[in-house]
Amino acid sequence: MDDRLKKWFYDVKVAIDEIELFLSMESVNFDNYSEHIMLKRAVERNLEIIGEAIKRIISTEESYIKLITDSHNIIGLRNQVIHAYDNISDEIIWSVIESHLPKLKFEILKIMDNF
Repeated sequence: MDDRLKKWFYDVKVAIDEIELFLSMESVNFDNYSEHIMLKRAVERNLEIIGEAIKRIISTEESYIKLITDSHNIIGLRNQVIHAYDNISDEIIWSVIESHLPKLKFEILKIMDNF
């Protein structure tokens, strides 16, 4: 496997771990999240990193599209956070954190187990 791919998968894992760490530090719920601007920006930055890394991964090796089931949505969220930052709602980000991040983490770890 290309070393760049390994790095990008590692970047995704680290970004997910950081989001989980940030949210566990104070047992954050949606209300805490929506009121804490620094936490929101930290989470959004890590979502940008995840989206960019996934974009690079599937651009380099298209076969990963099948293994990262929401790859296009992940990239779309990255684009929205970067380019349409004024239209990002806390509810959307929180939904991603709660519903989609655990699935992505599972998929990424499963892929990384095969390195």
